[in-house]
Amino acid sequence: MTEQDLQRNLVTRVNVGDMLTRTAWRRPDHEAVVDGPRRLSYREFNAAVNRLANALLRNGYRRGEVLALVSGNSTEFLLTYYACAKTGVVCVPVNLAWGPRETAYVLDHSRSRGVVVESQLAGLVSAALDQLDDSAVTDVVVAHGTGAAWEASGSASWREFDDFVGAEGDAEPECFVEDRDPVSYLYTSGTTSAPKGVVSSHLAVYLESLNAPLVLGISERERAGVMMPLFHTAQLNGFTTGLFYMGGTAVLLRTFDPAALLATIESERLTEIFALPMMYRAMMDHDDIDKRDLSSLRLAIYAMAPMPDTDLRRAIEVFGCEFALGFGQTEMNPITTVFPPEYQLSHAGSVGLPVPNVQVGIMDDDGHLLPQGETGEIVYRGPHAMEGYLRNPEATAAAFAHGWFHSGDVGRFDADGLLWFADRKKDVIKTGGENVASIEVEKALYEAEPRIQEVVAVGLPHERWSEAITAVVTRKPGSDLSEEDVLAAARSRLPGFKVPKAVVFVDEMPRTATGKIQKNVLRDQYRDHFRND
Repeated sequence: MTEQDLQRNLVTRVNVGDMLTRTAWRRPDHEAVVDGPRRLSYREFNAAVNRLANALLRNGYRRGEVLALVSGNSTEFLLTYYACAKTGVVCVPVNLAWGPRETAYVLDHSRSRGVVVESQLAGLVSAALDQLDDSAVTDVVVAHGTGAAWEASGSASWREFDDFVGAEGDAEPECFVEDRDPVSYLYTSGTTSAPKGVVSSHLAVYLESLNAPLVLGISERERAGVMMPLFHTAQLNGFTTGLFYMGGTAVLLRTFDPAALLATIESERLTEIFALPMMYRAMMDHDDIDKRDLSSLRLAIYAMAPMPDTDLRRAIEVFGCEFALGFGQTEMNPITTVFPPEYQLSHAGSVGLPVPNVQVGIMDDDGHLLPQGETGEIVYRGPHAMEGYLRNPEATAAAFAHGWFHSGDVGRFDADGLLWFADRKKDVIKTGGENVASIEVEKALYEAEPRIQEVVAVGLPHERWSEAITAVVTRKPGSDLSEEDVLAAARSRLPGFKVPKAVVFVDEMPRTATGKIQKNVLRDQYRDHFRND
């Protein structure tokens, strides 16, 4: 690469970090981030990103190297993500619901050279590194987080975040980064026990970031509550990078607490929030709902599943703002359709209209596109699709078969052009905002509890979780296996969010003529299991 190549690249490239740089030039004194008592203007935010980016370069990080990020919603999360983007380093946000085993897998599979971790999560990283015989991790950088005490372990160099950054200057780093270079690897459970690394390019995230401003009217006047986990692409790329692109303000919240969110809407005069249907229900049922001034709200976004019609009507009245649903998946970075405010009550249950830059089709098993009204697999085309699954060419080829990305979801289009989700072709349970592969739950139970004859994991409708993981079990002859035995076995092998919420014992499984267990029959048979839960 010549100096001329670099200069041309700096002018013409598509880079996620440049989105922040240009907003800082355009709106330097506007408030960018509110993180508890800490408030940063765009000038201050961008300067802090640049200092970290320059520290990465000083420590030898270069284009294509990998930095894992183990953090809740924090200023340091955002600084790390954008510093990686500006330098061409690939950021790997780690799901905080994972335990040491899954975290170790991601660090190893992604070949992470370094880790940025908040202090209260340092023990998780230490435990994960202890499970790796030959880790590529050489640096662990500990951010303040909650101020928890931590200890260095293993052979990696452990340093405080401020010490790592040191006295670096805040000049813009000038690094050659191409449009299709990866900005992140986001790991998703998929249909196997090992998480799959979704390779997201700068171009894909850049274009995805335009959707919320274009479709939902996100603007520089927005004050958005950033409460859903930033390690998930929905909050990160669906709604936060676009917010910074426009020059709005991100008010960070670490966890969902209905009283705290209601108080923050009032005190920070939030204009937009993003939450799950169960969270809106929890706020509406809270004693503080009538005590708080929510009049600043313009838009409430929800995801994971359509909101029940009765809840939606109540929410529109209680919050006094428009509601919209975002639908998609990690591999599309993530939003593919938006169910806009004007259709919420007249077409309740739909997942909406395709967003710009995404072509949505319905396909049969032979690769033929189906006409309106017919049901098949939902497939996508568009430049904000993933580049592929990291080091998994077979899964990548299958996902892009017939020249479309295969979602694994089944649906149809109605006469108004709205998409309706019907079922899942892939065996993934979407519970509490997380994707859980049923085969992983099943494998763990088979390994941990020898008294199980057969087990299948299905997602059943649940008011809080949207889908509650449920283990349907047949016992071995003569066994006295109990529900608590099964749950204890699950807890011994799985992180909490993957442990079934209930166990159903049956004498035999429903099967097809070829002997395959019919999970759809079980889902239909027990769909009311949690109705009175």
